[in-house]
Order: sequence, then C-alpha cells, then structure tokens
Amino acid sequence: MSNLISSVAWVRRGVAIQHPQKYILDDKELERVSALARIELEDARIELERAHLAAQSMGQDAEEDEGDEHAENDDDDANWVDEDEDAMDIDIPKENPDDLSKYNLDDYDNDEKETGANIKGLTYYRNNEDDPFITLKDEDDDEREELEILPTDNILVAAKTEDEISQLEIYVYDESQENLYVHHDLMLPNFPLCLEWLDFPPTCTSENSTAGPTNPNKPGFGNYIAVGTLDPEIEIWSLDVIEAMYPATILGRPDQTKAHVPVPLGTGKKKKKKTKHRQTDAAYHVDAVLSLSWNKVQRNLLASASADRTVKLWDLTRDPTLNGGEGTGAIRSFDVHKDKVQAVQWNEKEPTVLLTGSYDRTVRTFDSRAPTTGVGAVVGSDVEALRWDPWEAYGFYVSLENGLVLNFDIRSLPSNLEQPSPARFTLAAHDGAASSIDVNPHLKGVIVTGGSDKLVKVWNINDDENGKRSVSLATSRDLGVGKVFSTVFSPDDPLTVAAAGSKAKLQIWDVGANFGARKAFASKLREAGRTLKEKQEGQGGGVIGVASDDEESGDEEAD
Repeated sequence: MSNLISSVAWVRRGVAIQHPQKYILDDKELERVSALARIELEDARIELERAHLAAQSMGQDAEEDEGDEHAENDDDDANWVDEDEDAMDIDIPKENPDDLSKYNLDDYDNDEKETGANIKGLTYYRNNEDDPFITLKDEDDDEREELEILPTDNILVAAKTEDEISQLEIYVYDESQENLYVHHDLMLPNFPLCLEWLDFPPTCTSENSTAGPTNPNKPGFGNYIAVGTLDPEIEIWSLDVIEAMYPATILGRPDQTKAHVPVPLGTGKKKKKKTKHRQTDAAYHVDAVLSLSWNKVQRNLLASASADRTVKLWDLTRDPTLNGGEGTGAIRSFDVHKDKVQAVQWNEKEPTVLLTGSYDRTVRTFDSRAPTTGVGAVVGSDVEALRWDPWEAYGFYVSLENGLVLNFDIRSLPSNLEQPSPARFTLAAHDGAASSIDVNPHLKGVIVTGGSDKLVKVWNINDDENGKRSVSLATSRDLGVGKVFSTVFSPDDPLTVAAAGSKAKLQIWDVGANFGARKAFASKLREAGRTLKEKQEGQGGGVIGVASDDEESGDEEAD
C-alpha cells in the first residue's frame, strides 16, 4: 500500500491564526535547525539551501520555457508571409532616410513635463502603492486573502503517503459552504503512522521563531501537530506556518545515531525469519512510534506508544536541543506489555491515568505515578484502537483485529491478567479488522467505527431502566476511502465525521443529512441542547470531499 492516509486529526474552530506565517530561513533558524538535528551549522545551511535552490530552479525552468515559446512566436511573426494570391496590392511610398521629422526632436526637451517618461519620473514615487506604473501592487493582498483561515473554519490534518512520498496535508473545512480544500502541506522524512493535535508550544520554539508562533490572543497557546512515523522519533510541527522545512521540535533523537536494524537469530548457518527484539532505551524509542496522546489537563505532557514494547512520557517544557542534558529524553518509560504497543490514551477525567493496548492481546490501565498497580484485560486478539468514554471516567472501548468492539469498566478489571475479565458488552462491528473507533464528545452513547470492510458505521448505545445496555446500528456507509484507517468525530459539530483510508482520500460525512440518523439521535440532540438544520441528502448524501476534475474517471478505473 503505497497510497494511503493512515491518520486524521481535527482542529477546532478559532484555534488557527487568521493569517498563517511564511517560513523564513535566516541565521537564527539555521542555528535552531542545527541544534535540533544535532548536526553542524554548515551542514544545516547546505541542506536548506539545496532545497531553496531546487525550488528556484524549478521556477527558472518554467520561465525559460515560457521565454522560448515567446521567442519562437516572435520568429514566426518576423518570417510570416501572406501566401494569399488574391491579396490586394498596395503601393507603399519609400521613406527618405535623412528625414527626422517623425521623431519630433524640436520638442524633445519638453518631455520632462510628462511625469514618468524619464528617470526622474520613475524614481519620483517613494511608495510603490502610489506608482501608477506598478500594476501588481495587490498581488500580496490576494495571496494573503487566499491563505486566510476564518474563525468559522475547521482545520483537518491528514498523514498521507502517495507515490512513496510522505507528507502532512492541512485541509480547511467550511461547514456553512460545505467546502473542503487543501490549504498547504508539510514534507515528512518517513512513513507517518499517527497524529495528535496539541496547543502547547514546545520549549525550543518562541514567539519570534518562524518554527511556531504562539496565539496572539492567548499567550502560551499555539496550534501544533505531533507526528509518529516509522522512525523512533516524534516530530512536532506548527500548523500556523506554511512552507516549513523543519519541525518546531523533535522528541527522542539520541545524541549519537543508532542503527535501528533487526538482529537475526541463530549463528547464521540457518536462516530464520524471526528477529530479536531491539534493545530498549529508557530515554528514547528504538522502533516506530505507533500512537500518541496529549494530556489536555497537564498540557506539557505527551505520551507515546511504540513497536519497541514501551510507553514513554515526554515533558514539552524541556529543551531537546541540550546535548547530553536533562531535556534530551523521556521523563518516564513504562514496560507494561510484552509486544508492540499499538495504542495509548490519557483519561481526561483522571489526568494521571493511561490506557494502553498491545499486540500481546491485552489492554492495561494504570496510574503513571505507580504503573505496577494497574489493572488490565485479555481481549483475545490484537488491539487496533482504543478510546476512553468521555461520559464515564471508568469506561473505555477497544476495537480488535477480529472485527469486535469491546466495552470495559475498569472497576471490574483484575490486576492479574490470568483472571477472567468479561466485557460489559461485545459488538461484532466489522467483517475484518475494526481498525478505528471514536466516541462522540457531544452526544452520550454515540460511537463511530471503521474497518477493513471499507465501511464506516455509527452506533447508538442506550441504557434501559435496569442498567442493561443495548447497541443498535444507526447508519452505515462506504465513503469511498478504501479500507478505513481513521474515523474521527468533529470537535464542533455533533454528527460530522472525518474518515480516510487506503485510497489516500479524505472524506467528511455529515451524518445528520441522513433522516434515519436524525431520527435515531433526536432525543440525544435535545438533551444536549443541539439542533440540526434540515438538510437534503442530495446527490452526495452528506459526503463532502475535495473537488477533483478527474475524480469520477479515477473511481471508475479503480473499480
């Protein structure tokens, strides 16, 4: 799968600054990059200058091609001959080469009265806005307006890989106009696996740094996205800077480059497919980062789960550019699983409690201050995703590779995994892996799942008088994103879902456009004090994507 979107993250309205800044490559930025990348300043200068030269050469090539076309057109005009035999013949009188009257040389000194016809006229205006000969004075204003992000716009970030090129695509979604478009993108060094939005500015950035401006209306707040890739590092990018060439900060880069190469088992006489686990490090990950979770209460804390079987805790107030100092590594490392840790999430109601899920087919929840006193459950299959229930501090959901979704109450879980740990309910959600799950933050008892069967499903969960839970399917749809890898509820609209998957395509699904869904959630909408506008399902059925001229033909070929 070379073309896909592995993860999607929403940014709520009003967070992004209205006019994003452009990346500026100056001496201060070069020093920051060299310290962050742990390379010499001259190496950083050469690396960044090469990128600029490549961009400039592309522009020069386009101008030269355009100039060649104009030159060819001029040659054609000069060599043009009227081949019409019936053309009218006109006698053209010959001019006297000594006659200079047509140049009006007697009035040559009077040309000074015409402002702008000589050097004085061209240099007279100190401000380009007042110069009538400059006709492109509004170009910057047009570009500024084009990049503007309104307070009513949502931002979506997609971790996209296409044609072996990995990047972050930043979308703007205008719900009132049902318009979704790509605003800008950021290049990544390796295949992205997970995203996590945060508003806490990392320490190595400042208000004057183009790597990440802070919100002028809310000092100490910003607009950042943390990215986990196949590399054992975490990059944090500012979403308020366009054309950025380097992240705002990097977590987990060791002082010396380590070769992250699997070590084969045996003596080499016999070939075996199995490999040893990479030797773990308490300060750094040594394998791919599979999941990230930002603590919304303790805003300086970021948790990460990795294929190296560890969960690590990072303090964003520590400066990672200090070589060999305290700020270079993780502040805690947890070895609570025996295999790759696929998912991690903080509990918003209990901000010191973490929930983790692993390929060892277990889930664990523990207090980060005392990880050995946690509880857990055996789930019988590899964990794909998990979510705390924001409406219950003690409840959480787990989606599995076998297509099941389980709901647990941590108050009934044992500390010893050898004891049985029954789920409150089990839901056969998908045919194949249930690769994503999210819980609605606006409506209690509403979840969305996505699976390898290419379906996105919205579920309605209700409690009866006896406290027994019933689960029903409210609506289901194939959004045309292929195998679904990410489904996320909007932070602003109660029934809007973003989905993406194996077709490298992002889709917005307005579930409220479906009459059956509106009817199923009518009582919950009233309880939450939310109202939905009456909408026609129309041709798109509430599905909004990026407009493309060849989209239909491309889909037909794919089918």
